[in-house]
Amino acid sequence: MPYEAMMAETVNMHGHQEDLIDSYLARPMGPGPHPGVVIIHHMPGWDEATKEIARKFAYHGYVAISPNLHYREGKGTPEENSASVRAAGGMPDDRTMGDVKGAIAYLRTLPYLNGKVGIIGYCSGGRQVYLAACTLPGVDAAVDCYGGGVIARPEELNQRQPVAPIEYTKDLRCPLLGLFGREDQRPSPDDVAKTEEELKKWGKKYEFHMYDNAGHAFFSVDRPNYRQEAALDGWKQVFRWFEKYLW
Repeated sequence: MPYEAMMAETVNMHGHQEDLIDSYLARPMGPGPHPGVVIIHHMPGWDEATKEIARKFAYHGYVAISPNLHYREGKGTPEENSASVRAAGGMPDDRTMGDVKGAIAYLRTLPYLNGKVGIIGYCSGGRQVYLAACTLPGVDAAVDCYGGGVIARPEELNQRQPVAPIEYTKDLRCPLLGLFGREDQRPSPDDVAKTEEELKKWGKKYEFHMYDNAGHAFFSVDRPNYRQEAALDGWKQVFRWFEKYLW
């Protein structure tokens, strides 16, 4: 039986405007080279479930980093940080993109990286994945897990999130996988269909999967939203996608 080991730790990295922020890094102990994955956490925050996802990627041979996008809130728990972000009108897109860009750059400094970096995000992180895939250099593949707000009504836009990510579709720089629940309302199946229309219009490489009997956050093992069948197939699709474009 082959030897298996991984390392997981909190590291400091330079995010938006060179701010030092916490990130969770998980990697196999082998010499590599390994593909990289940036995990954009959900709105509930940089929590235990997010770190578990990072370790899952490490188990499958990836070096994964999850930046704490709520770090600047400075509260005691992920829940308190999340509440603070919601009260302020959501995550500022420029700051989030700065942090994701910093995480990509951090992975690219590692001697055991194979040169490829993918991004994956859940909930608000799915929206941020779409935005990053369209606006940041250095992304080789992207996975949007039920990202709400890719399409937004004018009244949903604000100073922190001034442009709906769908507006940047023409600039999408990498293959995009989307995983959605048919019972979700943000994004709704109609939103997903409109996003697909836009991707087709610009001739982008993408693949969408819509799961029956699943709503928002169906990957979340620690929440009532978890749907085993959708989550198990969803993970299969994620690893198939990344194996195709990151190895």
